[in-house]
Amino acid sequence: MTSSFQEMWADLAPIGRDAGSGGYRRFAWTEADRDCRAWFRSEAEARGLTYELDRNGNQWAWLGDPAAGDAVVTGSHLDSVPDGGAFDGPLGVVSAFAALDELRHRGVEFTRPLALTNFGDEEGARFGLACVGSRLTAGQLSKEQAYALKDGDGVSLPAAMEAAGHDPSSLGRDDERLSRIGAYVELHVEQGRALDLSGDAVGIASAIWPHGRWRFDFRGEANHAGTTRLVDRRDPMLPYAETVLAARREAELAGAVATFGKIAVEPNGVNAIPSLVRGWLDSRAPSPDDLDATVTAIEKAAREYADRHGVDLDVVRESFTPVIEFEHALRDELGRLLGGSVPVLGTGAGHDAGILSSVIPTAMLFVRNPTGVSHSPAEHAAEDDCVAGVRALADVLEGLACR
Repeated sequence: MTSSFQEMWADLAPIGRDAGSGGYRRFAWTEADRDCRAWFRSEAEARGLTYELDRNGNQWAWLGDPAAGDAVVTGSHLDSVPDGGAFDGPLGVVSAFAALDELRHRGVEFTRPLALTNFGDEEGARFGLACVGSRLTAGQLSKEQAYALKDGDGVSLPAAMEAAGHDPSSLGRDDERLSRIGAYVELHVEQGRALDLSGDAVGIASAIWPHGRWRFDFRGEANHAGTTRLVDRRDPMLPYAETVLAARREAELAGAVATFGKIAVEPNGVNAIPSLVRGWLDSRAPSPDDLDATVTAIEKAAREYADRHGVDLDVVRESFTPVIEFEHALRDELGRLLGGSVPVLGTGAGHDAGILSSVIPTAMLFVRNPTGVSHSPAEHAAEDDCVAGVRALADVLEGLACR
C-alpha cells in the first residue's frame, strides 16, 4: 500500500505546479486540469476499472456493475485554488485508488459496486462558484446558471468545456447516476489543527458549518490623487479598509470566521482615487444564527463607514450554504468500522460530500494536517498519516462494500 500511494503521489505532484510559488494552479478545463484527468483515467484503466466521464464533466472508475445500484463511492477532486497546496482534493483521490489496492491485497470479496470519482471544478477558482461538478449532479446548479458562469477573461463555462473537448449540452441534474449510489465517503486533509492538537491521525466529520459569500460594492468618485484635497474626496477605499477590520472584530465576538480575500478596484491606478472598490466577504460560523449575526454586524458597520465618507454601498449575497449534517447513521457506521475511538469534528470548509448530502448518504474522513494550513503550499500531511488515512478508508470501504 505504501509503495502504491508513493508512486501515484509522485506521478501527480508535478502537474500544474508553479515553479515560482511552489503552489498549484489546476483550474477547471485548463491544460493542467486535462493532465490531471488523464492521470485519473490512466490509474483507473491500469486497475481494470470501467472508466466514465459523466454529463457534467465528473470522472468515474467502476468496479462491478454500475447498473446494479447501491454502490459505494469514494473520491474527491483534483483542481486547486490559485497557488494551492498539494493535498486539498488530490489526497482523497489518490487515497481512493490506494485503498482499492489495499482491499485487493486483503483478498476481500465485493458485494456492492465500488466507484472512485474525481468531481470537476470543486474549488471554483476559475468561474467563481465552488463545487460546480457536484452541484450540477445534485441539481443545485441548473444548466442555465452554469451557462452564465464566466472566468476573469470573459470565457464562459460551456465555452471552456467545449475547448477542452467536452460537450456541455447535457449539463444538469443526473438522477440516473444518483440512483446508482448508496453511500459516498470522501477522504480529505484536515483544514485546521484539531487532529494535531488531539494527537490523532484520522478523524470523522460531523458537519459543515453554514457559510456564504457576499459582495460589497463601495462606490465613490474617481479623482486625481495628487490634486484633490483630503476633505473633498469620496474615496471608497477608506470605508472598505474599515470594513475589513470590522469583519475581524465581529467574527471574534461571534466565534465565527470572516475574510475579505478578494478585491477589485476601478480605475486601479496608482495616482487615482478609486471610483469603485469591490470586496468579497467569505464568512462561516458554527450555527446559522451566529453567521447571520456576524454578517449583519459587518454590513451595519460598512454602511456607517460608507455614509461617513460620502460613499454609496451595495451588498449582494452571491452564495449561501446552510449547515450540513452528515447522515448520522453512516457517520456512526464509520466510527464503528474504525473501532469507535476516532474523534468526530466539524469543519468550516465546503466539500463535494456536503453538496451531495442533499441527495445521497455521505460521510467524510479527515487526515491530520500538522501545519493547520490549507489553500497554500504550506499545507501538509505526513506520509505515515496519509497511509493511516488510506488504511482507514480501506477499512470503511470493506465494511460498506464487502459485507
